[in-house]
Formats: sequence, C-alpha cells, structure tokens
Amino acid sequence: MGGGQVAADELRLLIERAERLEEEKKGISDDIKDVMAEAKGRGYDPKAIRKILSIRKKRAEEVQEENAILQIYMEALGMQSTFGF
Repeated sequence: MGGGQVAADELRLLIERAERLEEEKKGISDDIKDVMAEAKGRGYDPKAIRKILSIRKKRAEEVQEENAILQIYMEALGMQSTFGF
C-alpha cells in the first residue's frame, strides 16, 4: 500500500469536500435567485439590487475612483451623466 494509497485517500477526501462545497454554492445561488425573484415581485429592480450589492463590496475610495473614471469617459464621448457623479 505505501505512500500512494495515503495520497489517493487524501486526494479523494479533498475532492469530496470540494464537491460538497459546490453543492452548497449551488444552494446559495438558488437562494439568491429566489430573493431576486421576490424583490422583482415586490416591484424592485433586481439589476439595480445586484449593482448595489457589487458597490457595497468595495471600499468607498474604490467606488469614487470608478465613478470619476466613468464620468471622464462619458464626457469624452459627449454623454451627460444622470448619476450625479
């Protein structure tokens, strides 16, 4: 049996652990979809909610920098921002 069996057992355990986590991830993803469907059913825009979630993950400085760059690009293209940045 030797070291190869130990490595195979360890590898199998790691793979099984990853498989369980993938299942949990799928379950959480399904839960998030349910929340977005509920929000939509209550009249909220899921796309806007997803954007807010994305923004809330970032530091304030990072959001300000992205907004400043977006503003510069929009001005360069002759577009007016309606976002107030």
